[in-house]
Amino acid sequence: MTTLLSLLLGAGPLLLLALNPVHGSDNATLPLVLWHGMGDSCCNPLSMGSIKKMVEETIPGIDVLSLMIGKTVIQDTENGFFMDVNEQVSMVCSQLAQDPKLKDGYNAMGFSQGGQFLRAVAQRCPSPPMKTLISVGGQQQGVYGLPKCPGESSHICDWIRKKLNSGAYTDIVQKHLVQAQYWHDPLNDDLYKKHSLFLADINQERVVNETYKKNLQLLDKFVMVKFLQDSVVDPADTEWFGFLKTGQAKETETLQESVLYKEDRLGLAAMDAAGKLDFLGTEGDHLQFTREWFNAKLVPYLRNPKLSQ
Repeated sequence: MTTLLSLLLGAGPLLLLALNPVHGSDNATLPLVLWHGMGDSCCNPLSMGSIKKMVEETIPGIDVLSLMIGKTVIQDTENGFFMDVNEQVSMVCSQLAQDPKLKDGYNAMGFSQGGQFLRAVAQRCPSPPMKTLISVGGQQQGVYGLPKCPGESSHICDWIRKKLNSGAYTDIVQKHLVQAQYWHDPLNDDLYKKHSLFLADINQERVVNETYKKNLQLLDKFVMVKFLQDSVVDPADTEWFGFLKTGQAKETETLQESVLYKEDRLGLAAMDAAGKLDFLGTEGDHLQFTREWFNAKLVPYLRNPKLSQ
């Protein structure tokens, strides 16, 4: 089966191969907001630009907004490495609130780290309302291993790896390195909970923010896509909100086995009971899937937010 998307740079950029679109019309379809992954940008014609075009061809009339974090494509790419994630989320919330096309609601699709960033938008900024969130390989419980980053960004990833190894939870690294802000060290759980500026906050690790919990449950659907042969994200279970058990770095637990779920600190157990959580698996490495799979598994959520797979 022809690969539609394949990894070019780390956890972010995607390569699109042209296949025949599946046409259909739905004038009531909600707008779609896209957030790219690490090393990518909003408008790369080989990645997010092609995703945007593909969705527009498949669902005629749909408005698709591919988020640019910064004023230029270069800034957008750099900010995926170095801009405080909380500032990025605030910037996006402001942009979405000012877009009249989104006032009645929108669907959101995040690729790799864009998946957890859009969840933060859902939890912090309920207006305009996000209806369906699709996390495509998103690291919902963070990572304990740096994604592979070949090509032009390899030197950047080498530098990032050194910073993470030397002090992921120091103030300066947390503030200025995106990947440190979702670095989840199971061997240093106290440090993670105390000093993680982004992930520990949105995952309710310190206190339960009832507003976060309420807002996330406003979603009609929260869809999580896991790549079953993922060699980029470590551990891959994070893509289904699972992670390594605390105190060691070998054995993983599912979302349903976690304290987060058992105590329902984020409302995920309630959402699961209500049929709002969908866990999709696909063969292949990180961000590799076919257009056929995308149309069959993800496009229905864009046509009807309450569909289940």
